[in-house]
Parts: sequence; structure tokens; C-alpha cells
Amino acid sequence: MPTGAELFVDAIEKHGIREIFTLVGDHLNDVLLCAGQRGLRIVDMRHEAAVVHAADAWARITRRPSLSLVTGGPGHTNSLTGIATAFLAGSPVITVSGSRASTQAQRGAFQDIDQMGMTRSVVKWAAEPASVTQIPFLVGRAFAEAMSGRPGPVHLTIPVDLFAANTASPIPDTGAGLPSRPSPAPEGIKKAIDLLSAAERPVIIAGSGVWWSEAEAELRAFAERTNIPVSTITLARGAFPDDHPLSLGYADPSLNRAAARVFAEADVALILGKRIDFRLGLGNTNLLPEKLKLIQVDIQSSEIGLNRKVDVGICADVRSTLQALRFESGDRSKWLDQVRQYRQEWEAWLASAAEDRKEPLAPAAFYSELRDALPPDVWYSWDGGDFAHWGRAMLAAKRPGGWMRLGPLATIGAALPNGLALQMAHPDEPVVVITGDGSLGFYIAELDTAVRHNLPIVVIVGNDAGWGLERELQGGAQTVGCELRATRYDIVMQGFGGEGENITSLDQVAPAVTRAFASRRPYLLNVNIRGIRSPFTRWKLGDG
Repeated sequence: MPTGAELFVDAIEKHGIREIFTLVGDHLNDVLLCAGQRGLRIVDMRHEAAVVHAADAWARITRRPSLSLVTGGPGHTNSLTGIATAFLAGSPVITVSGSRASTQAQRGAFQDIDQMGMTRSVVKWAAEPASVTQIPFLVGRAFAEAMSGRPGPVHLTIPVDLFAANTASPIPDTGAGLPSRPSPAPEGIKKAIDLLSAAERPVIIAGSGVWWSEAEAELRAFAERTNIPVSTITLARGAFPDDHPLSLGYADPSLNRAAARVFAEADVALILGKRIDFRLGLGNTNLLPEKLKLIQVDIQSSEIGLNRKVDVGICADVRSTLQALRFESGDRSKWLDQVRQYRQEWEAWLASAAEDRKEPLAPAAFYSELRDALPPDVWYSWDGGDFAHWGRAMLAAKRPGGWMRLGPLATIGAALPNGLALQMAHPDEPVVVITGDGSLGFYIAELDTAVRHNLPIVVIVGNDAGWGLERELQGGAQTVGCELRATRYDIVMQGFGGEGENITSLDQVAPAVTRAFASRRPYLLNVNIRGIRSPFTRWKLGDG
């Protein structure tokens, strides 16, 4: 008779899982031993939140469910930040936690805590099997729930005794079903076509729905057919490349003042798979003027019209909607010339910031050098903070799926575990993790994970010995809680078994970057920078 661990591994294999992101613990030994014997890839990490971050990144990269597996009690509570990050990012992670034996619930058992209660608010669905027989069925249900409608994480807590128990009559997994790809209603398509065909100054704002529906080709064909400029954000970054003649670049107005100017002057905006959330000013009229007519396409009906009334709402898959939006466009050359002028003016402002060549290095000057030194096919994992914000404003997104961000929870530090998953997905290609010294501290032990698993990421740390963004927000000459030590993180990486260099001048940047990628080893570049207010912080303070 199979054990619960064997039934669990059978079930995840049935749904295509070959990678388990985990951190070992007493509750997991049976299932990890079984998975290892089956030849599954066990990616053992150093912190449970990082485990879920990496699984979240893997799900976003592969566009299919991934699996995180952590022990119960503190292992579970550690994982909650990763689960919440995946929840706000709409990432289909199957999060599984072990727990005390099922017979010991509510009896003061070791590490007994209400795992289900604390998880339900940050997942789409959660369950705990009452017996070993339910394990296959609930695994199948978890996969179905994770991919239904808008993707998102789900959770199973599985008691340790159920992994060890045997059964001759498991309840079968009836299948996870297929992701829903609803087609748009004809009346919505007609209204959208009427608005777009009559528009003189239209713009497309493309979000993660483009990525999840695999609509990169359709977006490009639609934009080229209609001559509508495209601005991208979240997982759509790179799905429409920044070097395309119709690209407006980042749809984040805090990092792209050209986009803010275009949104203010446009007469129609087609919003594809993007929430009207904080990135779009919660729909406020300073960013999206009242006169701007909105067409919003989203697979989740509750997102349509949230924060801002829309003129046309289409609850449907982005790809099928773009395929249905067929019409002839008029001459938009005057509008496109204006859009390009705004973009050129913004890029000129960034270039002027890069003229500061003094030491410690100005972030803009560093990124100007980095842009020329990076491999052309690099994959990016971005952290938060002013150092990363300068880079996000200055470097181009050119590859679909090649611009990994933290997500709406803005879980700083997650760029490192995200980058590990990105390197796993592209083992023979260059991956760069761009982070700050503050952010790196959250999951710094994952440098060890990179070395142990031979993942040759290049980590670039902007080191200004402090929480730079918060320094700027606090203002004034004296700060509270913002100062750190000027640690040599390149030496820390060497201590973990990787390689590293310390960069203090601009002439060191290109040679160090070349050596880092050529090494095919986990490599960290410790870049000594000055804390300089980024475009994001300028915008947040109202002086951008």
C-alpha cells in the first residue's frame, strides 16, 4: 500500500511538477526522501520565505503552477511573507506546509499552531486533509484552484503522520482542469473598436495579463496594425520590447515621466490585464484625466472599474480580445511624433543625471556604464530601493519574461531568490540580480544556495551603507534607523564559496561585469555608490 508521501509525489508529478523548492524539517522527511528517490529536483534553500519567493518566480517564469514545501510551525510562519507576495502578484504557487500529527491537534503538541487560519487571507483556497486518503484529491483541487480565473497561490497543510500513513483506497485526483480563457462579448468588442478607431491620441497600457495569456505576438501585431503606442508594466515588461518604434517604455509614471505626459494627453487608453491600482495612481485624475476614455480588459471581473469608472469593460482573456479587436486605423503620425519627443526628453534627463562622474559613484553614471557592459540577452531580477529604481528607469526591457519584479507587496530582498529561479529556468544564459545593501540583508544566506546549486547569477549590490530611499524620504541632515555599515559584500560572497569584486570607480565597471559573466560562477559586484534621490523618490515627494 502506498504511503501518503508516495501519493503526494504521484499527484504532483501527474501535474507536471519536477522541481520542489524547500527547506528541510522534521515534518517533511518522508516526502522529501520519496521525491529524491523519484529524481525530482530538490532546491533546498536557507529561509522559508525565500523558498516561496523562488517558487513564485518559477511560476511566473513558466506560466504554470509551482510547488513550495516547508515544515510546520515557524517554517510555516516564515513562509507567509512569500505566500502574501505571490497572492498580490497573482502567481499560482502550490504552497504546502507540514504540521504536527493529526491526532495531536489542539492538545499542546510541539509546533502546533493554526496554520490554516493564518493562511486563508493570503491564498485563493486552502485545505488540510483529514486522512491520508484525501491527499491525491486535494492536490488535484489545489492545482485547479491555482489556475482558475486570475491565477494565485493556494495552500495545503499536511500533518506529518499522514505523509507516513498507508492506504489502499485513496480518493482519486480527478484532474486539475484547464486555465479558463474566456472570449470577449461581441458588444464589448464593438464598443472598444468604435472608441479606438475614432481616437486621435490612443495609448495601450499592457500589464501581467498579457504575459499570463501568452499574448506577446498578438500585442505586437495589434500595435503595429493600429499604430498605437504601447507602455508596459509588471510581467508585460519585455513582452513588447522597449526598443520597438511604438514603445513608450515603462508604464510606471514614477520611473517614466514620458508615460505620465502621454497618459495626461491621450484621449483613449486600452488597459490590458492591468489593475487600476497604485501604479496607475488608483485612477486619480492627475494621472488618468477625467476626459481620458478607458477600455479595460481583465480576466477578473471584479478588477474592471475598480478605483475608476471605465467606458468599456471587457471581462475576457487578453489574447482572445486582441485577436477580436480588428479595425482600420487612421493617420496617427502627429501623435506618435509627440510620444517619441516626450520619450526622448525623458531619456535626455536621465542621460544628464549620468554626467555626474564623481566618487562615490552616482547611480545614474554607474547604470550608464553597466548598460554598455551587460550581455545583450541578459535576464533581470530587480529589487526595490533607490539604487534599483535608477536602473529600472534607465535599462531597457527587451525579452518576454525577462524582467522579474517584486510584485505589489514590494517585498524587498526577494530579488535574490527570484534570480535563482530565473537562472534555473535559463541555465545557459546570463542572469543579473540588481539589489541594494539593505535589501540584500533579508535573504543573504541564499548566496549559499546559489553556490550549492551551481546557479551562476551575477548579483550587483548598490552599497551606500544605508536604507537610501528612506534616507531621502526622511529628509533633513539627521536620519533615524537608516544607517548601515559599509560592508564588503563581495567578501561575504567569497565566504559562501562564490566570487566577487569591489567597484569604486566607473572605469572598473565594464571589466568587472565582463569577468563576472565569463566566470559562470555565482558572482557579486559590490558597487560603492552615493545615495542620490531616484526618479521614484522625486515623484513620491512631489519634485519629480
